[in-house]
Amino acid sequence: MGNGQSRVRGLAARAGGWSARHRWAAVGIWVLFVVLAMGLGSAAGRVDVGDSDQLKGETSTAARIIEDAGIEEPASETVLVQAKDEGLTATDAEFRSAVTAVVTAVEKTGEATDVTSPYESDTISKDGRSALVQFDVRGDSDTAGERIEPVLNAVEEVQKDHESLRIEEIGGASMMKTFDDAFGDDFKKAEYSAVPVALGILLIAFGALVAALLPVALAITAIMATMGLMGLVSHLQPMSETANSVMLLVGLAVGVDYCLFYLRREREERAAGRDAQTALRIAAATSGRAIVVSGVTVCVAMAGMLFTGLAEFEAMGLASLMVVAVAMVGSVTVLPALLSLLGERVEKGRVPFLRRRRTGGNGDSRFWSAVLKRVLAKPVLSVVVATGALLAVAAPAVGMKTQNLTLDQEFGDSLPIVQTYNRVNEAFPGGSEPAEVVVKADDINAPEVKTALAEFRERAISSGASRGPVEIKLHDQQNVAFVYVPLVGGSDQDKASESLDTLRDEVRPATLGEVDGVEAPITGQVAGNKDFNDQLVGSVVPVFAFVVVFAFLVMLLSFRSLTVAITSIVLNLLSVGAAYGILVAVFQHGWGASLVGAEGVGAIITWLPLFLFVILFGLSTDYHVFVVSRIREARLRGRTTRDAVQHGVVTTAGVVTSAAVIMVAVFGIFGTLSMQSMKQMGVGLAAAVLIDATIIRGVLLPAVMTLLGERNWYLPKWLHRMPDLTHDESPEAVAATPTSRDDEGDRVPV
Repeated sequence: MGNGQSRVRGLAARAGGWSARHRWAAVGIWVLFVVLAMGLGSAAGRVDVGDSDQLKGETSTAARIIEDAGIEEPASETVLVQAKDEGLTATDAEFRSAVTAVVTAVEKTGEATDVTSPYESDTISKDGRSALVQFDVRGDSDTAGERIEPVLNAVEEVQKDHESLRIEEIGGASMMKTFDDAFGDDFKKAEYSAVPVALGILLIAFGALVAALLPVALAITAIMATMGLMGLVSHLQPMSETANSVMLLVGLAVGVDYCLFYLRREREERAAGRDAQTALRIAAATSGRAIVVSGVTVCVAMAGMLFTGLAEFEAMGLASLMVVAVAMVGSVTVLPALLSLLGERVEKGRVPFLRRRRTGGNGDSRFWSAVLKRVLAKPVLSVVVATGALLAVAAPAVGMKTQNLTLDQEFGDSLPIVQTYNRVNEAFPGGSEPAEVVVKADDINAPEVKTALAEFRERAISSGASRGPVEIKLHDQQNVAFVYVPLVGGSDQDKASESLDTLRDEVRPATLGEVDGVEAPITGQVAGNKDFNDQLVGSVVPVFAFVVVFAFLVMLLSFRSLTVAITSIVLNLLSVGAAYGILVAVFQHGWGASLVGAEGVGAIITWLPLFLFVILFGLSTDYHVFVVSRIREARLRGRTTRDAVQHGVVTTAGVVTSAAVIMVAVFGIFGTLSMQSMKQMGVGLAAAVLIDATIIRGVLLPAVMTLLGERNWYLPKWLHRMPDLTHDESPEAVAATPTSRDDEGDRVPV
């Protein structure tokens, strides 16, 4: 077994031992930490990611120019006036009357500025059946959605008086309000229901209210502390609302899992006849150590998001990393203290009909015992079948297409505003999402600059990138101009991107690029999506390499086995690949999409594959470390590798199943949301965890380890000099450790 006889003192065992002896001090320190973190975070305030921080490249440059100039871009709105039949056009009196009514109604609300008639701006479609009334919303664009309702009501009133026309409003503010009304409560319900769902599953798993409450309480306090820390850290690395949601998901998942591992082992040892103190020491030396190894590996995986160069991903990665670290520390410190304080009272609040659990006489899972019997009887067949099944599930991922979802892809036809969006794009391709050229010059009114702007406007249309109209807004005092260019392609992302490339690579160099001292980055929705995609694609290799290499090193150091480290990486990659395959099959091709209340939208949202890889690679390590630690423990106690594998899997099956069910349920909640991107995230995470906890840990891992035999513990001689971070998981060794020694003399072999 290589270096199996090495014994070193372990951090988890020492922390657990100290906490168990200084129970009130440990609980008090934890409460003080949570309160201080929240208080300091609240006092410091949180800095959120700004527009100029979101991306690098042209989008970031444009945002920086706007911020430096102190220009507050208002939220722009558009009212579509469209004939319902072909007999009515913009030149008819009825049509003109409706346009005038819209302009008057919008102006009367007092919430709009720069109201422009289509007859002034030439925003009339080629067929003459559609026209756009454009205006800006007064005040801060970030809060425009809160003030747009009077304008929406005014437009609705005009619609009532003109039945032969379709009069509908769309824009940043109206979309903001619509989405907040439709999905704001949706998100809150999903986040709030995650805790009760987790508690309910834990109650079934433990059959006792107090035991079920402990993991939830620790996870919630870890999340609360992390929220405070996010406020402090945000002054160095800006945070975001998305990072908040991801932190809550990850914190609840790992916080509950870690406590579940620890608590189950402590209960198991007490059921085996050990006294409370000995059971706690064994749990600290075994499950506690597995929690530390898992936590470090998950933190490493989350740190991979810091290499994307995308502010939103960096915020999510740092927030997730912090909550995992806090939950890990809490699990090996305050949890032992609470278990020591509660003693037998941890079984309080027993649920009568859950007293009898379906386990064997030794506490092993009957179901998994039956499965393992067949798997270990034919390990080669099990490996071939399981691997083949996973590769088949992963196969659709080969044709994965990623893109930022358009409004109709994201929400379908569930909202009227989506239909308005489609109508505007059909009549005015690119009009709802124009490219925005931010021109910065020493003197924006210099003749050569004005000439270049005019040439840019002409060439943007003659090049085929836009059908116009191209609008120019000057900010004389700041020497900045905004040029709005509707892109040919409209909501077709691929065609719109081609039009954007024409502007950037051909039109701009030949016009604005000829004037010295002029900056002219091109931004906007399409440009932002393209820059985001390009930067994300460029970060995939370094992120994947970082996560895989460092996870491999952590496993190698923790188990001192080259084989265990390699197999853990391969199995995790299989799990992620299968999740990718399910995503593509359901959401790109639409196979079985109706089963999860979704529909095939032809693509996976751009950010999801990398996000899923990092999250899943980290979370799947939980199970792997826990199961392999138990297998290694049994092997150190003298069992054969085959028996050790069977013992390790069946004794951890209950806790792994419970942990997996909680994760699947929590992630599945987000799969019920109306937004396709949230559905994709929820279904992808839930499917991957389910596959990981069943096929990977219940079939493939034991079959592979059985076939490898003693080679599982292989470590080349040239690696023997590396630090020894293994421990002796033998409960007998831990149980023999004296308990009466003081802090300085406490030596728990872990």
